[in-house]
Amino acid sequence: MPALTKKPLPANRQLQKVPTGISGFDEITEGGLPKGRPSLVCGSAGCGKTLFSIEFLVRGALEFHEPGVFVAFEEKAEELTLNVASLGFDLQKLQKDKLIKLDHVHIEKSEIEETGEYDLDGLFIRLGYAIDSIGAKRVVLDTLESLFSGLTNQAIIRSELRRLFEWLKAKGVTAIITGEKGDGTLTRQGLEEYVSDCVILLDHRIVNQISTRLLRIVKYRGSHHGTNEYPFLIDEDGISVLPVTSLLLQHDVSSQRVPSGIPSLDLMLGGRGFFRGSSVLVSGTAGTGKTSIAAYFANETCNHKERCIYFAFEESPQQIIRNMKSIGVDLKKHIDNNLLQMFASRPTQHGLEMHLVDIHKKVRRFKPRAVILDPITNLVTIGSVSEVKSMLIRLIDFLQAEQVTVMFTALSLNTIVNEQTDEGVSSLVDAWLLVRDIESNGERNRGMYIMKSRGMKHSNQVREFVIRDTGLDLVDVYLGPDGVLTGSAREAQQLTEQTGELLRTNAISMKDVAIQRKRKVLEAKIASLQEEFESVQDELNKSYIEDELRKKAAGKNREQMIRNRQTKNLGNGKRK
Repeated sequence: MPALTKKPLPANRQLQKVPTGISGFDEITEGGLPKGRPSLVCGSAGCGKTLFSIEFLVRGALEFHEPGVFVAFEEKAEELTLNVASLGFDLQKLQKDKLIKLDHVHIEKSEIEETGEYDLDGLFIRLGYAIDSIGAKRVVLDTLESLFSGLTNQAIIRSELRRLFEWLKAKGVTAIITGEKGDGTLTRQGLEEYVSDCVILLDHRIVNQISTRLLRIVKYRGSHHGTNEYPFLIDEDGISVLPVTSLLLQHDVSSQRVPSGIPSLDLMLGGRGFFRGSSVLVSGTAGTGKTSIAAYFANETCNHKERCIYFAFEESPQQIIRNMKSIGVDLKKHIDNNLLQMFASRPTQHGLEMHLVDIHKKVRRFKPRAVILDPITNLVTIGSVSEVKSMLIRLIDFLQAEQVTVMFTALSLNTIVNEQTDEGVSSLVDAWLLVRDIESNGERNRGMYIMKSRGMKHSNQVREFVIRDTGLDLVDVYLGPDGVLTGSAREAQQLTEQTGELLRTNAISMKDVAIQRKRKVLEAKIASLQEEFESVQDELNKSYIEDELRKKAAGKNREQMIRNRQTKNLGNGKRK
């Protein structure tokens, strides 16, 4: 039997969706809300239902050219306009441009008489007129429970709810109905039974006196969607949802290197620094210079005309700027040049998820090449070790996907909680720098180790970490008779060796002088002997020459005597 293959549905049979324009939400729902159908947004008071609905309308009108109608059963149009102005939404202008129509339906419980003839025909007429007047494609009904607040007959309520939702579908509008959370149910009237295509639950949770807003898609018929709880943030730009499930381990990696700002540290990392898009942890005890290292990295990033965001959880930006001037770093100029942004807050200001959403949003907006969190250890005050680790995993994944280099600083203490925190964080990062106190001879110095650096050769030696007025430096390893020396002990040993070197140089110089003198004496003796030898040689040569001359003279004399005798003999013969 041949294997069955799953064929994609034709385009005309796929569920059509309408993008909401809400940051992150469309990614979770893979496109937005179901087109032409009502969706339920429910939750307790203060969770953000009305703001979610308003942004759905405003984004639709401004970004997707789809006018919308907002029908409120609680707030008046003037109150609603004033409330959302803080988000940057000008509802008055949108109404003048006929992009949005606000309508307030006043419901007075005392005026409602529950009878069997109760119906919503008046609402249908009013809503239909509003839709047709601006050609609306989107509708919001907020909050529907108010419409039935004075009724107890469930049969009438359910009958009219079915009529309302069928009427909205017949009009072909994409609608959001908001509902208050009931006791053990998603809404008081059980709206989820009728709006069954898409149900969104908003929650405002308070844990350890820290509030966190969360969003969950309870159901979405005919579509894939994220099933987790997603933190969302409400600020001056509206609602931002962090799509956690989209942060998968599928990001690209870079072999490009970025300098740390400390040349001697870069040499320990193969001479070129960290990988771009990697994560770096700088841990150590209090006062070891973790913030200084982070500030140098931020300064170096900005010096290369790249943007950086600095999140501080202990000190204010003004404190950090002032303190870094003492070691030769001017962060203020980078802020003025829009290359550096610094944000400071106590961890207890938000929950972990809200911090994650806030960082996510700021990175997307500013588009930095480097991010610094100083220190992450403080996050333990608002969550358990496992929660902090989970949050940092998602943050690292997001930043690596964006090719952003991130540097964390962490405080190391001799407590169980912080040791677990360090171990949890250090296993996540690509590079881990450990700065540790080295106490000896009654003084405290600093030593730096590279505990790990994935994908590159790095030094396995400990270096003395020095903080001077001129900046940060790592002193080369110095081995004395008793091992590695730091601080004044290193300087004393260096002075001792320098003194010994001077003495050795002086002794060598004295020996050179003596040798020179000895050489000159020997050379003089050699010259004297050479002269004596040449004198004797001359005498010997003179005697030899004289003997040769005598021999030559004697030979000539003999020859002359022989000739003379021959001449005499010839004369005697003639006489005869």
